[in-house]
Amino acid sequence: MLRLKLLAESVQKFNEECIDFYVSVPRGDKSLFDEALKGLPVILITDEEIVSANSALVQSKIDSLRGGLSQQIIKSEFWRLGLAESYLCLDSDCVFIRPFGEADFIASEGGPYTVIHEGKDFLQFARLHGMEKIGDYFFSERYKMMDVFERTGRVYDYGPAPLLWNRSVWAALDSHFLKPRGMSFYDAILLHPSEILWYGEAMLRYRPIPLIPAEPFFKVYLYERQFIVGRKRGETKEILAENYLGVGYQSNWDTKLDYIKKPFLSRVVRWMKRHILRKDR
Repeated sequence: MLRLKLLAESVQKFNEECIDFYVSVPRGDKSLFDEALKGLPVILITDEEIVSANSALVQSKIDSLRGGLSQQIIKSEFWRLGLAESYLCLDSDCVFIRPFGEADFIASEGGPYTVIHEGKDFLQFARLHGMEKIGDYFFSERYKMMDVFERTGRVYDYGPAPLLWNRSVWAALDSHFLKPRGMSFYDAILLHPSEILWYGEAMLRYRPIPLIPAEPFFKVYLYERQFIVGRKRGETKEILAENYLGVGYQSNWDTKLDYIKKPFLSRVVRWMKRHILRKDR
């Protein structure tokens, strides 16, 4: 909730065209978010509203999933509410750092940009910092999804968040792939737990909209080491704003806003790793 409040405040500051900003929360938590976000430009909806828009989904099954999976279904099913043709899907650990408007997301031809790239900067970073397993995982997960769609050739990444999605791509995935197999997006996430890859590969396979490529909209620090090295290189928000609309700090390492702090020993080990890295680099 604290991270979301920072995101909402950044939207309030930089959303010059007053683009609608929707936030989806569990129905049982809505009153808490109503209070926490009072006065901010947020339209609150519930996860249950999104789920109920698709008769193929069962709320109890989604509730039984861990949060990392269930939230992928919620984000990917938002299009069914009919509120937008295209939408920017933000995680709560994102913040905008400069003004933005529709032209940042919708090309002059009238269609949305599609984030698509080969992830070379990230893979190079992982290789230089002894994170080879992360690179191996990057390729293995994408090859699995390529096999699903019987695609060969270059390996692409379609993220990281925030993600610019179009309802026509999700509808094409639903009508051409899921329904003929008696599947819903719940089944898709159980098969391969990456909504980003499902969208990207469906876009390449069915092409329901023109492919207008774009680099990621935000600078996202997936790992603390990326953030530390970036700061040493002088990556301030002011410099990042020259090329990015915002910044994302993955909550799995950025714990300064956590209400429940990690155990003391865990924090000491984290500090020691940072200290050693700074001395080594």
